[in-house]
Amino acid sequence: MRLNFRYLSGYSGTGGSLCAVARSSSKVLDLIGTLARLGLAAVWLISGAIKVADQNGTMASVRAYQLFPDGVATLIGAVLPFLELALGLLVLVGIGTRLVGVLSGLVLVIYIAGIAQSWARGLTIDCGCFGGGGQVAAGQTHYPEEILRDTGFLAMAVWLAVRPRTFASIDGWLFGRDESHDEADGVDEEVSTTADNGSASSTIGSE
Repeated sequence: MRLNFRYLSGYSGTGGSLCAVARSSSKVLDLIGTLARLGLAAVWLISGAIKVADQNGTMASVRAYQLFPDGVATLIGAVLPFLELALGLLVLVGIGTRLVGVLSGLVLVIYIAGIAQSWARGLTIDCGCFGGGGQVAAGQTHYPEEILRDTGFLAMAVWLAVRPRTFASIDGWLFGRDESHDEADGVDEEVSTTADNGSASSTIGSE
């Protein structure tokens, strides 16, 4: 039974190491999520503030996509800045982070699709994502860069939708633990069970 004791003792030690790694990894993921949350908040707040400051320009930018009747495009241009500001404020303080991540992702997919269809149709416009927008000269379009940039923003939104846990969020203060902590606790319980079994087996073997 000496062999059994050594095996279980070694397994228990390995389990403890795995638990430490799991907890460390969870903190790293929380940090990445926090950076994604703050980055996405900055995107929405800056974009929304610029659009609010030039609402006529925002409406003209939406009309330039030539997707909606003028009345509908004007309404979208009037509402869009405040939608972006609302998303920015919610994600900044961390309220409903998963839902805001999903909504942000949907908005960004629409933005990317709008830019892509303009490119495909041969329109020469600026996307107006951070102000400006409207018709530009043929050599002044930046469709690939705009799509790549918005895809990066989309990646942040997807991260928050999939794993909303972050540091210093109202969600965390209200609800405390979430799935990531539950997983770590599950590792703790497994390690504890393994250690208890190891101790019991070693006791039986010594008897």
